[in-house]
Order: sequence, then C-alpha cells, then structure tokens
Amino acid sequence: MTFQKITEQNSLHDDLDKKSTRQLLIEMNEEDKKVPFAVEKVIPEIEQLIEEIVKRMKIGGRLFYIGAGTSGRLGVLDASEIPPTFGMPPNLVIGIIAGGDIALRNAVEKAEDDFEQGWEDLKKHNIDQKDTVVGLTASGAAPYVIGALKHARENGIFTASISCNPDSPVSKEANIKIEVIVGPEFVTGSTRLKAGTAQKLILNMISTITMIKLGRVKGNKMIHMQLTNSKLVDRGTRMLVEALNIDYEQARNILLIHGSVKKAIDAFKMKNKV
Repeated sequence: MTFQKITEQNSLHDDLDKKSTRQLLIEMNEEDKKVPFAVEKVIPEIEQLIEEIVKRMKIGGRLFYIGAGTSGRLGVLDASEIPPTFGMPPNLVIGIIAGGDIALRNAVEKAEDDFEQGWEDLKKHNIDQKDTVVGLTASGAAPYVIGALKHARENGIFTASISCNPDSPVSKEANIKIEVIVGPEFVTGSTRLKAGTAQKLILNMISTITMIKLGRVKGNKMIHMQLTNSKLVDRGTRMLVEALNIDYEQARNILLIHGSVKKAIDAFKMKNKV
C-alpha cells in the first residue's frame, strides 16, 4: 500500500451551502458514526502501545504526546486531564504542540513544517530511553512530528504514531503505527472533524487504560482524583459511603482530612482494623 491522503479527498457530500440545517446535521452525523468502527479496527495496535507505555512507566518512564494543529491540541488536552482525574504528577504525561502553548488558541504559521523543532522541544524535558513518544498528525505528514519521532527512535526511545492515512510518512518512524482510516471529511480536508474525533477516542483509551493498569482506578472509581471542586468532593464522599458503609457527613469529613478517596479508605481501615 502506498501513502494516500484520504483526509484530503473530496467530501462524499456536496452543495453543503444549499442544504437545510437539519439535512446538514443528519449528513454530518452519518459521517461521525463511521469513527468508532474505524477505531475498533486498530484496537490490537492500541493494546500493544498501552502495554509498552505501562511497562516503561513502571520503571520511571513518562508518556509524551507531540503533535501539530488539532492533533497537538488533543494531545495537550489529554495530558492535562491526568493530574485531576487520576492524581498523578503533571510531568508524567506531557503534551507538546508545534508552535508552543500559544498555538493552543492561535495557529502559529509554519510551525508544523519545522522538521528539527519537535526533537528540540522533546529535549527540553530531558527525554530518555524509559520514555514513550506518541506522534499525532492526522495527515501523517507533519514534518514537526515526523522529525521528533525519527530523532527519538535514533536515540533509543520507543515511539508510536496516530494518523488517519494509510502508510503515512510518520508511520515509518514509529515502533507502533496506529492508522485509523475514517475516510474523507464532511467538509473537505477539515481534519478537526472525523480525524480529530478518532484521535480523541484513541487518546482516551491510551490514558485511561494506562492509569487503570497503574492502579489509579478501583473497581470503576477514580479513587485518586484531585478534590478540586465541590462536585468532586461530593463524588468522593459518596464513594466512601458506599465503600465503608458510613454516613455522608462522616465520609465527607474523612475525605477532607485525607485529601483523596484512596487515602481516606486506607486510613479508615487502619484505624478500625477493617
């Protein structure tokens, strides 16, 4: 198979500017429905990647997402959710976007075209062979991401790529390539749509299952979540009521003293020799 820019092919829907709002919604939804099925086809590759990440994190490794444009923003978003959701340090999963943090809100001209800058940005974090680098580029052709993965591999660092075109250039620099083929976009070339959705679903899988495997979830509960607002305090309190068979106020007091569901459960069981 040769590299095909399916993400740049003409939309299967035409005359969008002449259609009613309802018809546009129906047709766009038809396209979006294709995404989970495309993700399902690459579950074996996602599984391999998660196992490699977990293995490395257990010996002190970190996970880096590096991308450009929408793909880069999604990587930063996923990384930023790890500390509050799972109570992990902010330097365990790191998102890097071409053009720097300003590119999260405003496009930075030609940032994704710099082949060397991705590796330079990774080196700022003292990256080493215990770490994993996941390159994110919907087209699979962003030089910033390709260069980052190429240099990472040359330095003995495990790499993976997530793209939406078959046999893309970035795949050639990845130990594990995840090519999730979602087809042409509803608006031709707008990869923030299906391609972005597919990448977000895969990132959800990678980070969530990695955290489960590292013991940050008990049953189906986020027992290490940070108590950053009243909603989460209430959620944690209800977890303790269920886990310890105590009343709400007692559970809330214990939670606020110890700062997390896990610490509160451990302290309660030690005190009461449960």
